[in-house]
Amino acid sequence: MDSLFEPGSTPDRPAPDHRGGANRSAPLAVRMRPQRLGDVVGQDHLLKPGSPLNRLVEGAGAASVLLYGPPGTGKTTMASLISQATGGRFEALSALSAGVKEVRAVIDLARRRLIAGEQTVLFIDEVHRFSKNQQDALLDAVENRIVLLVAATTENPSFSVVAPLLSRSLVLALHPLSDADIGAVLDRAVSAESGLAGTVRLTAGARDHLIAVAGGDARRALTALEAAAAGADDRRPEVGPAELSVADVEAAIDQAAVRYDRNGDQHYDVISAYIKSIRGSDVDAALHYLARMISAGEDPRFIARRLMVHASEDIGMADPTALTTAVNAAQVVALVGLPEAKLALAQATIHLATAPKSDGVVAAIGGAMADIAAGRIGAVPTHLRDGHYAGAAALGSAVGYRYPHADPDGIVAQQYPPDELVGVDYYTPTERGAEREVASRLPRLRAIIRRLRR
Repeated sequence: MDSLFEPGSTPDRPAPDHRGGANRSAPLAVRMRPQRLGDVVGQDHLLKPGSPLNRLVEGAGAASVLLYGPPGTGKTTMASLISQATGGRFEALSALSAGVKEVRAVIDLARRRLIAGEQTVLFIDEVHRFSKNQQDALLDAVENRIVLLVAATTENPSFSVVAPLLSRSLVLALHPLSDADIGAVLDRAVSAESGLAGTVRLTAGARDHLIAVAGGDARRALTALEAAAAGADDRRPEVGPAELSVADVEAAIDQAAVRYDRNGDQHYDVISAYIKSIRGSDVDAALHYLARMISAGEDPRFIARRLMVHASEDIGMADPTALTTAVNAAQVVALVGLPEAKLALAQATIHLATAPKSDGVVAAIGGAMADIAAGRIGAVPTHLRDGHYAGAAALGSAVGYRYPHADPDGIVAQQYPPDELVGVDYYTPTERGAEREVASRLPRLRAIIRRLRR
């Protein structure tokens, strides 16, 4: 399941009450599932008074909902709360196992219930994995309120959900949980009677490590905490809680602590070393720092953004495909997420680190921006001005403009910059990579355009 907790109920079996220490055999993540809106951690943008989700949970109206967000951010919890608020019968399907037949069976059941005055809430997890035909099978039931659909997806619904279903649903985007949010979840689980009931105590280092490995996923944090607590059972003192250290957490989740602070100096030091390693063409060092950031729970979108910037900043026209690779990696991060997206980030890192380097793009736009800041602006030449309005010709606008495509070579002698900037060169290509060809062609282009030779 890609939401915070697995659904705990079916139409014929109410959800077990995990409060007050009931059902201690259930996983910690299930026992700590919020029972009311006030227990939900994070997602303040969705929970404020008067918000669409708040109105739904409070029972003020009904609408089908698409919950979009990373794993462990509370999508299934939201679905459960909506179901409780509407008083409907809860049906859950997973796109991993359900087909059109199962969807239609639930809709037929919901139609019979509706005749008896009973609403059905249909929760579909991983809805992006449904085919177009499976999604289309839901349309009539959603539009006619035969079912109240609550669907969860980790992928952008604009790309993964068919347009008719998207237009019939309220899309609510859940944000990754912050470190503070994960910390609050852990603290509550340690102290709550339905959780660990104070039987363990986390050291500051263990708590920080659990937050780091969670990567914004509350379920992952609780699973790791439960595993670490189980390992402490044999050495619990007669009086007081057992202390959980970083070593206990490492042993439980088989993941070494990484010296990395997402909000401190290490955050900036590691990303700086990562980019400088790519700039220096040390692919192995770059991969080390990438693995270090991923292992420590760095936001992969931050890494992807830095790669996109670096592709133009330090490679540019020496390998124009580097930017395409970086943008594609960012799309994989957005559409797929971790852990699979680490492969795309690694591929982009390797491409950029081994690519020929040039800072020509930085120097070019920097020079142009410096002239603008210095006031070297000037008037646009009249033959380049817009001529698509009455009276433009009388003002000289667009008069004398030479259309390059009318020339056999596709280039003509013509002034393009303002008078003050004629002959100014901003871009200086290097002799590295694909820029070598640009370096040989650019002087000839400038010569023709500036009438230096024909």
